[in-house]
Amino acid sequence: MIPFSILDLSPIVEGDTATQALRNTLNLAQHAERMGYNRYWLAEHHNMPGIASAATSVVLGYVAGGTNTIRVGSGGVMLPNHSPLVIAEQFGTLESLYPGRIDLGLGRAPGSDQATARALRRNLTGPDTFPQDVIELQRYFQPDDSNQFVQAVPGNGLNIPIWILGSSLFGAQLAAILGLPYAFASHFAPAELLRALQVYRTQFKPSEHLKEPYAMVAVNVIAADTDEEAQRLFTSVQQQFLYIRRGKARQMQPPVNNIEENWPDYELANIDSMLRCSAVGSPETVQSVLASFISQTKADELIITAPIYDHEARKHSLTLTAQVREALTSQQFESVAV
Repeated sequence: MIPFSILDLSPIVEGDTATQALRNTLNLAQHAERMGYNRYWLAEHHNMPGIASAATSVVLGYVAGGTNTIRVGSGGVMLPNHSPLVIAEQFGTLESLYPGRIDLGLGRAPGSDQATARALRRNLTGPDTFPQDVIELQRYFQPDDSNQFVQAVPGNGLNIPIWILGSSLFGAQLAAILGLPYAFASHFAPAELLRALQVYRTQFKPSEHLKEPYAMVAVNVIAADTDEEAQRLFTSVQQQFLYIRRGKARQMQPPVNNIEENWPDYELANIDSMLRCSAVGSPETVQSVLASFISQTKADELIITAPIYDHEARKHSLTLTAQVREALTSQQFESVAV
């Protein structure tokens, strides 16, 4: 069975608060655990009125403390915003509290605009030092070494899986060189997906962390009882990206019956291109789209993002998607038998 995981941004819906968004995140993580999802990841974004997961490590502790078995991690921590030592200490603390359940996904984008990035880290180095920062971070997780004056406590000697996240060939090459697992952000940046996977797999060098390449691919999945209802729920995602493209990010908007009435065709076409790695519809429709997507990408794991305005509809979408995963597994067994 190909594992399915969850990527959450703790969406703050229109008229609601970050408090409720974070409570919804924990409730959704508990639901995902019951449904058999493999990981629950949260992403670092800043200066975004519709996202409550900015303090990613803090939210991860909240989620890990309220669940029992599901892996919890960052998808990702934007390393240019932080000192590698601070991240090593934060995730060393999480791994010490919740051993064997913590993942550390790293991205090189700021997760914000440049002014916010400068406010986050005054001596901004930018993404150019990302490879060196990753290597420095890895050193902090090595066993206690008396020759290393600065050590992460907690952190040293802990086995915390590090993932490289990306939406271009850069991350694929870095993950391959370092022998690390790789996650591609095709849920909003699908253009380089297949090329990046090819680069990662062909250039991969086995390491003490990973013997063979392992690629996780992100996809938007909005499942509902009917295609029409799923398409309606998906309009909240479309609006979210449309407002961001206009430089007017806001809280998540309620779904609309006909998005074409309020947005120009050229803007919608652009957003449709960004969101083309999406499975939106009834369980049958979602199953067909995901089967094709898995076949095309040969993904080792899917990470599902399902930003839906109504929390109960979001939980229902994850329930239906878990059922699709079971059906896909049966379908694969039948193919083998034939």
